[in-house]
Amino acid sequence: MTAVTQVAPPAPPAPKRPTSNKSRPRTASEWMLLAVAIVGALVVVFPMLLLLLNAFKSPVDYANSGPLELPARLDFTGIQTFWETQNFPRALWNSVFISTMVAVIAVAVSVLNSFAIGIGRVRGRTWIVLVFLMANLVPQEMLFDPLFKLYDRVGLLSNPWSVILTFVVIQSAFGTYLLSSLLGTFPKEILEAAAVDGASRWRSLRSVIVPILRPTLSVLMVFFFIWTWNEFLLPLAFLNTADSLTVPLVLEQLNGERQTDTTTLIAGTLISIIPTIIFFLVFQRTLTRGITAGAVK
Repeated sequence: MTAVTQVAPPAPPAPKRPTSNKSRPRTASEWMLLAVAIVGALVVVFPMLLLLLNAFKSPVDYANSGPLELPARLDFTGIQTFWETQNFPRALWNSVFISTMVAVIAVAVSVLNSFAIGIGRVRGRTWIVLVFLMANLVPQEMLFDPLFKLYDRVGLLSNPWSVILTFVVIQSAFGTYLLSSLLGTFPKEILEAAAVDGASRWRSLRSVIVPILRPTLSVLMVFFFIWTWNEFLLPLAFLNTADSLTVPLVLEQLNGERQTDTTTLIAGTLISIIPTIIFFLVFQRTLTRGITAGAVK
């Protein structure tokens, strides 16, 4: 008997790699977009550059040099004065506590409201959403007198919860408007499948809707935190004692009627924005993921 030799089939040809497109010259529109991006980056970085150049100058050095000149020597007097005289650690804690509570509670309230309006059977939900939107159009100056009298009667003046309750209502109104429009287009088949599996409405909200909306909720939480951190007018009206002041109110106290300690004010401004920069850097990936979540289906 003759042995039968098996011949292996020929290997498939290797796929061709796509040719690189790096040699393609840039078009005029691309150069224009690049120039606009560079100008925008410089506009954003320029205030930070001014803070860094002038926060470490002595009062004499600041008076004798221009704002864009390097300091003659590093001077930490402004930072030390701001930290010791303005009770900055207490103000920092107040701002972190108020902003965090507003962000968490406002997102939770927005989810519950939008679930009832966007998915629940609520009549006239379009008008309800418009009412929530109008809550963000009311000038904050109109809220001073009624809210001041209300918090004075219930004993919440100079209490962080007066600011927390106020901004939870304001921020959750915007969150409800945004999420209710999003949940209005939520696929009903997913909820029907969850109901067939025996999930209640609360379980559907907790296990189905919230995980899908998590990127959007993360973005809302980041923006609510930053917006509340930078608020000035309403905290100025409700927080009157030294132990209840937030970071923007502490900075405002450095502006005297006749004289302002400019170097201390600049140093305090630099210190006050460091927590928000850290917060943004920590949640940068979450923010980017949430913004681009709906770009690709």
